[in-house]
Amino acid sequence: MSTTLRIASRAELPDINGVIERAVMTWRLPERVKRLSLPLYRYDETDLGHLEVCVAEDEARIAGVAAWEPAETSDLPADRRGLLLHGLYVDPERQRRGIGNRLLGACVERARALGLDGVLIKAQSDAEPFFEKQGLERLPVRDESRDYVLRFWQDA
Repeated sequence: MSTTLRIASRAELPDINGVIERAVMTWRLPERVKRLSLPLYRYDETDLGHLEVCVAEDEARIAGVAAWEPAETSDLPADRRGLLLHGLYVDPERQRRGIGNRLLGACVERARALGLDGVLIKAQSDAEPFFEKQGLERLPVRDESRDYVLRFWQDA
């Protein structure tokens, strides 16, 4: 099965958000929390104007999505410039096939193409094993009132 990566289009937002919804609903959180937070994870046309959104397609269906944007300097490791991986979602039916790896790789490649040092990831707890398996550097929490607890760094 061949998977292709490409930039998302506005017309694909319903399919993209379907992947996101199916992925979020597998998280180990109370159902009410997932239901109430889901609108915050969905992308809309405004997001496409601010984020670079990449989709992974196989069998003529969107199997995964990754979105990134320039990271705030204050969030990055000292003296680094990078992208923030805003979201990475793989349809639960297509997980463990390398799609997440490829989407993360596309973000790292984009950072490299822009002359940046790497990619910052603020992970949801269910994604922690995925990012650890990729060998990403776990960043320490510097300010508990501000920092996301699960932060990772990937050099470009």
